[in-house]
Amino acid sequence: MSNENTRPTTPETHPGDQAAPGTPGTGENSCRTCQGTGKVDGKPCTDCGGTGVVIEGIGGA
Repeated sequence: MSNENTRPTTPETHPGDQAAPGTPGTGENSCRTCQGTGKVDGKPCTDCGGTGVVIEGIGGA
């Protein structure tokens, strides 16, 4: 018998994300707070979690 956690993992989201990664109708964009660097004042950007990328809705009217 295995004690492994079999629950599916959900993609990590950050405050700057409009949706979870992989959500239909969304895509990656450079974080506007850190301009895609992942850092603000030498520390990880809080909007993108230090990745430099946020998930945003695409298209629309």
